[in-house]
Amino acid sequence: MSIKAYESDTRPDWCPGCGDFGVLAAVKDALAALNIPPHNVVISSGIGCSSNFPGFIKTYGFHGLHGRPIPVAIGIKDANPNLTVLVTAGDGDEYGIGFNHMIHAARRNDDIKVIVMNNEIYGLTTGQLSPTSRLKQVTKTSPSGSIIYPLNPLAALIGDGATFVARGFSGQPKHLSMLIQEAIKHRGFALVDVLSPCVTWYDIYDEVRKLMYKLEDKGHNPTDFYAAMKAAKEEEKLPLGIFYRDETKPSFQEMLKEQIGDGRWASKSVTPLNSETLRELEYEFS
Repeated sequence: MSIKAYESDTRPDWCPGCGDFGVLAAVKDALAALNIPPHNVVISSGIGCSSNFPGFIKTYGFHGLHGRPIPVAIGIKDANPNLTVLVTAGDGDEYGIGFNHMIHAARRNDDIKVIVMNNEIYGLTTGQLSPTSRLKQVTKTSPSGSIIYPLNPLAALIGDGATFVARGFSGQPKHLSMLIQEAIKHRGFALVDVLSPCVTWYDIYDEVRKLMYKLEDKGHNPTDFYAAMKAAKEEEKLPLGIFYRDETKPSFQEMLKEQIGDGRWASKSVTPLNSETLRELEYEFS
C-alpha cells in the first residue's frame, strides 16, 4: 500500500515545525507498511491542535468532544471489530479530562490504539499548564512556576493493567512508525505516548533530544512488568520504545464475540434504512 493512498486534500494547519507533522507521517507510514486500506481505518479525536488529525489523513474520522475520543472509538470497535480504530489526541485532552476513559479502556483491554501527542502544554489555547507540565514550569496559568506534580501516564497505565505501552518521538518518525505498527498488531489496548514538542508555546526539542535513548538498545524486556515500571518512572533520561507488552490477555472485543457470536456485529447485520424502518425506530425510542 502506498503512503499516497492516505493523503488528504486538506493541508495541516499546524505551526511550521510542530511535532505533529512527524506523527502524521509516522501514522501514514505505519498503515501503509501494514497494508491496511484507508476505508478500513477510523480515527477518533477530541479537541486541540493534535485532534485536528482526522482531517489531514484520508481515512474515516470522527472529530468529537474534548476528552471523549476513547468512548467513541470503543463504540466503533464494538460495532465493527474488523476495523482498525485509532485515537489521536493531545496530553490536555487524554491525560486530563479524558484520562478516566483511558484508564478503563486499558483495564478492559479494548482493542483500540491511542496515540497521544504529548507536548506538556495546552497549545491550542496558547500556552496553559497541562497534566504533564513539569514542576516549576512557567506557563500562562503558572506565571511563577507550576507547583503541581506532573502525571506519569506510562506508569499509571502499566499499573492499571494496560497490555501495550510505548513512547516515541515525533522527531524520529521511522522509529515512531515501528511503534505504531506494533501497537496496531497488538491484540488489545495500546498506548503510544509521543513526545511532540510545541515550537510556539513550549519548544523543548533540543532539551529532550539530549535525554533520549532507545530501550531496545539497552536489552529491555517488554514482557517484564517490573522492568517496564522502572523504565516508566525513570526521571534522569527519556526512554523510547516499547515499555510493556502482554499478548496473553484476550481483548474485550474477543471476549464479547464469544458471548454474542457473529450475528450481532454491524458488519454482518446492518441493512439499508428505508422510511418504514425509520418509523419503527422512532416508535421504539419515542
